[in-house]
Amino acid sequence: MNRFYLTLRAIARFWVWFFFKSVDVRHPEHVPAVGPVLLCINHPNNLIDSILVGAVVRRKVHYLATATLFRNPLLARFLRAGGAIPVYRRQDDADKMDRNSAAFASTFAVMEGGGVVVIYPEGTTHAEARVQRIKTGAARIALGYEDRAVTTEEARTRPELSLVPVGLTFEARKSFRGRVLVSFGAPLRVRPYLKPFREDPVRAVEALTEAIQHAMETEVVNVGSLDATALVRALEELYRGELVRELKIERGLGDRQIDRLRLSRAIVDAVEHFKATDPARVERLWQRIQAYHALLVACRLRDEAVQARLSHEPLRWRVRRGWEAVVGLPLFVYGVIVNGLPYWIPRWIAQRVARKETDYATTRFLAAMVAVPLFWGLEAWIVWRLAGVRVAVFFAMSLPLSGLIAYRYLVGAGRMRSRLRFARLRIWHEARARRLLSEREQIVAELERAKTDYLSATKGSSF
Repeated sequence: MNRFYLTLRAIARFWVWFFFKSVDVRHPEHVPAVGPVLLCINHPNNLIDSILVGAVVRRKVHYLATATLFRNPLLARFLRAGGAIPVYRRQDDADKMDRNSAAFASTFAVMEGGGVVVIYPEGTTHAEARVQRIKTGAARIALGYEDRAVTTEEARTRPELSLVPVGLTFEARKSFRGRVLVSFGAPLRVRPYLKPFREDPVRAVEALTEAIQHAMETEVVNVGSLDATALVRALEELYRGELVRELKIERGLGDRQIDRLRLSRAIVDAVEHFKATDPARVERLWQRIQAYHALLVACRLRDEAVQARLSHEPLRWRVRRGWEAVVGLPLFVYGVIVNGLPYWIPRWIAQRVARKETDYATTRFLAAMVAVPLFWGLEAWIVWRLAGVRVAVFFAMSLPLSGLIAYRYLVGAGRMRSRLRFARLRIWHEARARRLLSEREQIVAELERAKTDYLSATKGSSF
């Protein structure tokens, strides 16, 4: 890494820490410390995907990026300095596809130097809860490099290419302070495909592409069909919390010890099982969930408020939250005053500028990278002019922490508001409140029965 790249990476790591509540990196050891690497990554969140990967991988990464980003000379110079390699996509400009030979040559040069290359084999960003059908570019690059590497005496001593599938999973794609999982899979061997590649290149590329597709799907929560996506998301909202509580009580696991990605995969597997064996049961459950959600909308409530009422939290927890709300109020007010505008302006910009769901978080992220330093610098300058350098330094140091505290308080206040709304519903419309509680209890009971049936039918499966 040169100084320019190290600076970019340091900036990216700060903003990733600031923007996300947690970044869970699984099996980073699958990326070798030396030697050529091709990272094959799903693409759910536009530019943020590249920023995340660059922040967590301990080596310099070179991205294969769409050539449309290189049309501006200044931006092109910046991207090339950061290690990006332009590629031409058919949907952008079919007449320039022949220029990709230069992109392949640049990619091979990076790999021959023992570098790390990142490719998004799906070809475009998307909001679906699955890996889309990937293109053949990753397989052609991998096989093309290995074919070159074993044809010369000098190249035979070089390390074998490590083709690493990577899964990015965002718990809340558009939310500030959300959770994200970066999962590195075990490297795929490319050289076993070389002999078939020399005999029948098309078939070998297709075979390796299938292997990459499967490997990428195992690193994310992959919903096989579009019509199951809404059901899986609803089940995660309604039932994954119940599974987490069961694991905490029955196995004594801490919150960080519970693999939420594994739970989500188990939910997907169970849905696919029942769609194949008892589709009528799936349809009945889906209709019931939709009716429950419609009732929530009619009552202007969130499921979290109903769930909290059914969970019967200990009194000490409620007292503790109330005490935290009182003590934290002055910090919240201070945090809102000094961080309100740099928080709301990027959100406002993203709501009006982002054309697609996958663009929202990136637009907000980039707007925050400009707005936050700008407002913080202006505020620190005002304090310096009014109170001196020492006070301004302490004020500047308080800005990030006070912003995070204010946001956490704001989220807690939203939950409290929803719970108070449910308490008011119980007073003025008791029948509706009882119906909501009853509907949720019955849905969870049906899910418990389905879990038991699934585990019985699929020996060895687990939640």
